[in-house]
Amino acid sequence: METTENKPSVFGISPEELRAVETLYRAFSEGNPDLLDKAVTADWQDIPLAPHQQPGRDGMKPLIREFVAAFPDIRIQILEIIGAPGRAAVRAVITGTHTGEWFGIAPTGRSFRMPIHEFHHIDNGMLTHTWHLEDWFGWLFQVGAWPVQAEETTR
Repeated sequence: METTENKPSVFGISPEELRAVETLYRAFSEGNPDLLDKAVTADWQDIPLAPHQQPGRDGMKPLIREFVAAFPDIRIQILEIIGAPGRAAVRAVITGTHTGEWFGIAPTGRSFRMPIHEFHHIDNGMLTHTWHLEDWFGWLFQVGAWPVQAEETTR
């Protein structure tokens, strides 16, 4: 996980809850899916599931491997965490370069910056639910996959 020179703003959550949230993002940025074992419950609900993603913690692990293969220089910068006991809202930015296939889109070599907003339920220091919203439409535009070129639509 990457942060600005100043740490992200964090309000309303315990150190144990903060550790779980940060560890989830480190699993992606460090390319280490096994970090999920320290951050989310086995039956963690990731809402909505990505295409072909299976439910639970083990269902996310292959997706992390695919994500890191597609974006090996991935960085997640947490900008702000706002919470209450058992709850955390995260505002962050993912940056990277599209150098591997992702969701059927061939590598473009283009860099991107994608905002994400996520809401987590936390119980006993482990995430139990995550609702997330990433700007994938903006990502498609940044890597040149949208708008679809006229010659591609006639195939």
